[in-house]
Amino acid sequence: MPSLTKTAADPAAAVTTTGPDGPPGDARRARRPLGRHNLHGWLFSMPFLVLFAVFMAFPIVATLLMSFTDFGARHVTRPLEAEFVGLENYTKLFEDDRFLKALFNTAYFVVVGVPLTVLLGLLVAILLNNGIDRARTFFRVGFYAPVVTAIVAVAVVWRFVLDPSDGLIAGLATELGTTAPDFLGSETWAMPSLIAMAVWRNLGTVMVLFIAGLQAVPADVREAARLDGAGAWQEMRRITVPLLRPTMLYATVITTIGYLNVFEEPFVMTQGGPSDATLTVSLDMYREGFNFFHMGYASAMAYVLFVVVMGITVLQLRLLKDNTR
Repeated sequence: MPSLTKTAADPAAAVTTTGPDGPPGDARRARRPLGRHNLHGWLFSMPFLVLFAVFMAFPIVATLLMSFTDFGARHVTRPLEAEFVGLENYTKLFEDDRFLKALFNTAYFVVVGVPLTVLLGLLVAILLNNGIDRARTFFRVGFYAPVVTAIVAVAVVWRFVLDPSDGLIAGLATELGTTAPDFLGSETWAMPSLIAMAVWRNLGTVMVLFIAGLQAVPADVREAARLDGAGAWQEMRRITVPLLRPTMLYATVITTIGYLNVFEEPFVMTQGGPSDATLTVSLDMYREGFNFFHMGYASAMAYVLFVVVMGITVLQLRLLKDNTR
């Protein structure tokens, strides 16, 4: 027998019937629109899911499988003929002097480039947020313009700046009675030159992040610090920088990921030379895969780089979480 129930707090509540087979019919009908909404959501998401599966998920899985085979040019039309070699590609990587050189160059690029980009971005953000009142928008656009500029255009500008005979720096050196080094043709100067270009090009992204962080610092906290007698340096050290720590670590994370995958700068400017002085892991992977058609070996490189990027990213995100509790 179904039982009649009423809400005790509301005597005027509607009478509902609860049967032995489950909830009342109104509750069942109330759940039906939720299913329809889910169906509509899946239908609207389907174009993205199809594109993601075809152009992202499938290549990722295929690359992982290829890294355990000797996949090469002859297997492009007959992929099933590729032989399984296990971890041979991975073990060969760490016996390959060229790959180890590329790994060292990439680490050098990150260790030098990331601190310079983050610190200069913070300095520019502070100046634009506090020190410049007029034409602030003009300077912000100017610093951010290289971020959205094509790498080919950037390369043309920097080749002119660094040209040892007719470049801008060479002209200034001549005026000073000295000679400018061959920046892109020297093993000593090639990588620092690319780092300088990368810092200049990515400075705008970090600057925008720090400007947003600075504008989120409560004004009453700064005012209270000034009333307590804090100077500009003390306010920066004790108030601004601690409150900017999440922004700083986020900027560090995205800059590190970008620099670990650095490819365009050496590819366009130096092709990895001279004598592999600017060869990076991404560039070496591109060469092995598309110049020498060692697809399996290049796939192993890709996954080693993936593990490195993931490991460093997780470490930095843990630091971010620990410092913002």
